[in-house]
Amino acid sequence: MRFDPQSLTFNEAGLIPAIAQDHGTGEVLMMAWMNAEAVARTLETGRVTYWSRSREAFWVKGESSGHVQELVEFRFDCDRDCLLVRVRQTGPACHTNRRSCFYTAVQSGQEVELMAPEV
Repeated sequence: MRFDPQSLTFNEAGLIPAIAQDHGTGEVLMMAWMNAEAVARTLETGRVTYWSRSREAFWVKGESSGHVQELVEFRFDCDRDCLLVRVRQTGPACHTNRRSCFYTAVQSGQEVELMAPEV
């Protein structure tokens, strides 16, 4: 069966959350938003493309930073309302220059920074 991006369940703004996961390690790297066109571009090019809500523009991961996400596998959940993009990540995934955006944990009621920015 041919995949149609319109078969996904987008929110009222026409967006769907996309979780990026490192294909090799399984590490969760980041979450961002895609619209139907970003999904189509990602599948066509193999370069993960998101929709920037603040800029209201497409954002190809690594386009300016060089921290590219190469698509390895594209998945969606059972409700078709959340995406999992398994990627080969070059450099940090987070705009703070950390490997993952999920670098803060709550341990014993305290915020703990789990990783420093890469130099």
